[in-house]
Amino acid sequence: MTPAEVLKLIKQKDVKCVDFKFMDFPGLWQHFTVPSRQLEEASFEDGFGFDGSSIRGWQGIEESDMLIMPDPATAMIDPFNKVPTLSLVCNVVDPITKEKYTRDPRNVALKAEAYLQSTGIGDTAYFGAELEFFIFDDARFSTGVNHGFYHLDSCEGRWNSGREENLDGDGISHNLAYKPRYKEGYFPVPPTDKFQDLRTEMMMTMIECGIDIETQHHEVATAGQSEIDMRFGSMVHHADQCLLFKYIVKNVAARHGHVVTFMPKPLFGDNGSGMHTHQSIWKAGKPLFAGTGYAGLSETALHYIGGLLRHAPALCALTNPTTNSYKRLVPGYEAPVNLAYSARNRSACCRIPMFSPSPKAKRVEWRCPDPSCNPYLAFAAMLMAGLDGIQNKIDPGQPLDKNIYDLPAEEAKKVKQVPGSLDASLEALERDHEFLLKGDVFTRDVIEGWIAYKRKHEVDALRLRPHPHEFELYFDI
Repeated sequence: MTPAEVLKLIKQKDVKCVDFKFMDFPGLWQHFTVPSRQLEEASFEDGFGFDGSSIRGWQGIEESDMLIMPDPATAMIDPFNKVPTLSLVCNVVDPITKEKYTRDPRNVALKAEAYLQSTGIGDTAYFGAELEFFIFDDARFSTGVNHGFYHLDSCEGRWNSGREENLDGDGISHNLAYKPRYKEGYFPVPPTDKFQDLRTEMMMTMIECGIDIETQHHEVATAGQSEIDMRFGSMVHHADQCLLFKYIVKNVAARHGHVVTFMPKPLFGDNGSGMHTHQSIWKAGKPLFAGTGYAGLSETALHYIGGLLRHAPALCALTNPTTNSYKRLVPGYEAPVNLAYSARNRSACCRIPMFSPSPKAKRVEWRCPDPSCNPYLAFAAMLMAGLDGIQNKIDPGQPLDKNIYDLPAEEAKKVKQVPGSLDASLEALERDHEFLLKGDVFTRDVIEGWIAYKRKHEVDALRLRPHPHEFELYFDI
């Protein structure tokens, strides 16, 4: 949409409010709302002022005045507000210089798209993320000086197979069973899959909001683990849709008395939630990843993979950016931690999907990321790593078409793995970030600010606190 078309839509739909959404540094949407009469065509050039001093990960109070610049292409009618409301995703700029604010994640992604075009390698990066999530009925947690606990529950949780349940409100205790077994929740039909209708409502709401959906289904874990797959799109547009995806999923769940989490590993002993990310580069309408090499890949695609593998430890600081991420990335369990590539083999970090022989379908699937990431920063970082691979013709080595989990110990030792903790990933990012600085896509301030924020608010915050399981292990020592 153009600004004029946005204003026309406001009149057509009798919109009363305009909601401006923008991204904080770690990866959550923030917003504020104005009466619709305040939005004029000039607003898309002049912006709206706000106080940015309290936004997580941004600069201090000395640089608190900020402007948001609405992007008319993101306009949609918000499906969750009682009063008719138009939603607009915004970029953040300095009110004096009008330069893009470096710590606005969307600006980083926009600069990555511009850098791709400036290289002449391609003009469009397509991304397709598969976000997994859990649906719970109850989520309680608290920490303090003398306590720390969490408690999750779900009507679909296998641990409730022996619980007395009063589902009908008739005062009679009974349990209707059909709860997915641990690690056996993939594709069961109702009544085992108790969230079919809820996911369908999520899917239909996404379609109503302009997201092109391919499929929805139950995932591997018990307790309502789910996946809804969006069709791929250009990088910034797809990152926008990832945030809208989360917004819709959480609000539809809340409307029905459920709560959704995109935490990578909320349950011990069952599968965590990943975000496998498909990516390819095109130029003048032609796919650049199709060729005659391994798995039908071009030399460009193989070098792109080489860049991902070379920079994978540093990438993890942005694609797996929480301490909880590394409870999923554990060798020998469900997540791909081995730095190798392969056609079809899902135990490799990098997979080449083989569903279709069409050159247009040729892409790379990077399987490490999880949905706790900030998609603008994660997508931009993966693109920059891949471009570095192309520019420097980085050889990805030989593919590994064996099941890596079943390799003999001596052979398995030769396969490198992703870092085992957020702290280790942040150290890797400290050592290896020059590829992110090209084209001023990531600035040194962004890299240093990210590392400092994550260490202070997450790594050290967790390191300082006793863990509940430590009491199981050590209280009687």
